[in-house]
Amino acid sequence: MDIYTLTAIWILIGLVLFPIILNYKAPYGRHSSKKWGKTIPNKTGWILMELPALMVCPTLYFTYTPSLYSLNTVFISLWIFHYFNRTIIYPLRIKTKGKEMPLIIALSAIFFNIINGLVNGYFLIKTDYTNINISMLLIGLFFFIGGLIINIWSDNQLVSLRKENEVNKYVIPKGGLFNYISCPNFFGELVEWFGFALMTFNIGSFSFFVWTFINLVPRAISHHNWYKDKFKDYPIKRKAIIPKLI
Repeated sequence: MDIYTLTAIWILIGLVLFPIILNYKAPYGRHSSKKWGKTIPNKTGWILMELPALMVCPTLYFTYTPSLYSLNTVFISLWIFHYFNRTIIYPLRIKTKGKEMPLIIALSAIFFNIINGLVNGYFLIKTDYTNINISMLLIGLFFFIGGLIINIWSDNQLVSLRKENEVNKYVIPKGGLFNYISCPNFFGELVEWFGFALMTFNIGSFSFFVWTFINLVPRAISHHNWYKDKFKDYPIKRKAIIPKLI
């Protein structure tokens, strides 16, 4: 069975699991629960979850790439930039003192990021971009950078809403895309990896976009419903993650 077939199966697994995940509230962050066994500090868990994404894909790429002077290296650099922010910078900025997450959640995310890193690393090594469609490249880059900006801006807004000694106090986010959706940070990630899939144009990056959608849409809906339950004056026209749609 070749890598293309395995990746297609990986996508199919995600699509089969999507209806299940859609009705499942991942027990970390504001939905944290101790019913899932041993817990670890939120920041520690976040770094452990994201670290394989920062390490596996780049290590595989720089070990086996036939040439560092290529578009492939530009693509892996964008990957590193995103995950350096998600793995190192973001966890150090969030105010989650005293909050914990189930170890099983961190382990499941580690498993996903290892598989995802291996798949994307392989295809970034093997894909030849000599005759790349420049229009597709530029459109993809536009979406990636736009999504990255949305993601970082939204994270900054959420971090600024909470004081260090008020980790359990929540307020209604306002301004920018928060006026239209509850989770513009997740929307930004969706846009990012959609752009990455357009740029790199291989089944590995497409699988990552599909899995990003599968993971983030249910999470955003859980957040959206939580906001509506907690705040009786929550804006009724806001959607969860995609303006006007979801």
